[in-house]
Amino acid sequence: MEAIVNKDTCISCGACVGLCPEVYSFDESDKAEAISGDIPDELKDGAVEGRDQCPVDAIDIKE
Repeated sequence: MEAIVNKDTCISCGACVGLCPEVYSFDESDKAEAISGDIPDELKDGAVEGRDQCPVDAIDIKE
């Protein structure tokens, strides 16, 4: 599973970062970004919750 943040859509609200800081963080332009590569099994639920709480649907998760 991999999370991808669309930085053009992201409004920097921090919902994903607040819910799962192990997967999501802010980049140098204060847009959310996800860890690169495969998300560890123990973080998958948090990654999905972060995506689901994004108010502008800027996060895509690929299996």
